[in-house]
Amino acid sequence: MTTKTTNETIAADAPDPIQEPRLWRSNGWTARVVKNEDDEGWAVEMTLDGESEPALVGPWTMGRDKKNPKPLDAPAFNTLVKTAGEFRQRKVQQLHATLHQNITINAAAGRIGVTLDIVPDDDDPHALLAAHDAAGEELARVRVASGFKLNKASASAWIDAGFRKPA
Repeated sequence: MTTKTTNETIAADAPDPIQEPRLWRSNGWTARVVKNEDDEGWAVEMTLDGESEPALVGPWTMGRDKKNPKPLDAPAFNTLVKTAGEFRQRKVQQLHATLHQNITINAAAGRIGVTLDIVPDDDDPHALLAAHDAAGEELARVRVASGFKLNKASASAWIDAGFRKPA
């Protein structure tokens, strides 16, 4: 009986590298040079392995004949991987910031942290509004509409109303 180490399993599951003039695949990314549908130029799509949509689409340089695209090469591919990875990371951070908000209110009972966690469910979108004291102890949690706007006024009003579910 033969067993594979984790690294061998990952290597065995990884797609084979490709280095063609219009298609490169390596390091978990695929770069594909495609005809730009918006004009007569070319574009490059960067797709992370396992994802169906490109993480980044950008213009691509024309070749010397001014008709065909410049072929992909190692330096260009490495730059595209870096750019697409950074773009994807910023997108994930922005989504997290949109779905998880928090604010601190100085109330009569002391500092209260209020959080809003949006649950973007296709069938039942909603959010959870919660309050915590300075020690992190949960004071209240209620379900609210996914469009609830968390700001100092709404958080203060919720605290002043004894943590009753906002209308």
